[in-house]
Amino acid sequence: MHKEEFSSLPPSQVVPALADKGIYLGSESTFYRILRDHKQNNHRGRAKTAVKRDTPSHLANAPFEIWVTDISWLRGPVHGVFYYLYFVMDLYSRKIVGYEVYGCESSQQLADVVVRATLLEGGRAPKILHSDNGSPMKGSSLLELCYKMGITTSNSRPRVSDDNPHIESLFRTTKYWPGYPYGGFENLRDSRTWVEKFVNYYNYHHRHSGLKFVTPHDVHEGNHLEVLSMRQKLYETTKELNPKRWINSKVRDWSPPGENLDYTSKG
Repeated sequence: MHKEEFSSLPPSQVVPALADKGIYLGSESTFYRILRDHKQNNHRGRAKTAVKRDTPSHLANAPFEIWVTDISWLRGPVHGVFYYLYFVMDLYSRKIVGYEVYGCESSQQLADVVVRATLLEGGRAPKILHSDNGSPMKGSSLLELCYKMGITTSNSRPRVSDDNPHIESLFRTTKYWPGYPYGGFENLRDSRTWVEKFVNYYNYHHRHSGLKFVTPHDVHEGNHLEVLSMRQKLYETTKELNPKRWINSKVRDWSPPGENLDYTSKG
């Protein structure tokens, strides 16, 4: 836990990271017990404990079925100056498929982000694009684009703040990522550079708690099946070599998520 690569991670992230390297040192509960014994079981990072949301109504069973989008403020160099972070995320895989930082909000800019996202994904567009009721999301530029591309639009209920919980969670993860400049970005270029680094980390290195701790990229490409299978074999082999380490007869279930995960969004 004191290695630099793990210093900002909880045991829930460390255990699967080690498993992907073919290493089993102990369960999450064992890590937490050791941290408690050494009085090091402190909350890591600035974020408060996440709150689970109500069960939403849209269901995604595969990538490209539902994309969710939203815009969030990023602080600029002085008080009152903001930049606007646009995210488009695949609901099933949690992969950030589109992003950009602009100096203002507009429906045309959001439409541009969606177009670039489809191009980067090999020309594939989602069946549904879900967003809140902000003016860029309901503007003519985005609606016309979705109509032309055959994308069904879905919007949150008026005055309901948690109808797009997964992308809200993504923004939370973004702003509590180590290195986030809480004093504000010096300029638009710096904000874009920082966001690009974050997106690369999130898509390719972040082991998502809602995805059985595999990366969004692995789920998006279907590689998570092999990753989870290797973890399962590691645990079963380790138990066979030293069964006394397990209090009960069961090892951790690393089977693929299937339908038991919350691949959903309100609409």
